[in-house]
Amino acid sequence: MAVPKKRTSKSKKNARKSVWKNKANKQAQKALSLAKSVLKGKSTSFIYTLNEED
Repeated sequence: MAVPKKRTSKSKKNARKSVWKNKANKQAQKALSLAKSVLKGKSTSFIYTLNEED
C-alpha cells in the first residue's frame, strides 16, 4: 500500500478542497438554473413529457 513520505501542507490541502467545493457549487448552480427554466417552461436543452391525466 502506498504511503506518502511527507505531510501535505495546509495550503495544498485547502486548495484541493476549494477546487472540489467550487466544482460542486458550479454543478448545483447549473441544476438550479435548469430546474427554474423547466418550471417556467422556457427550457430548450432539457426534454421531458407532461402527464396531464388529472
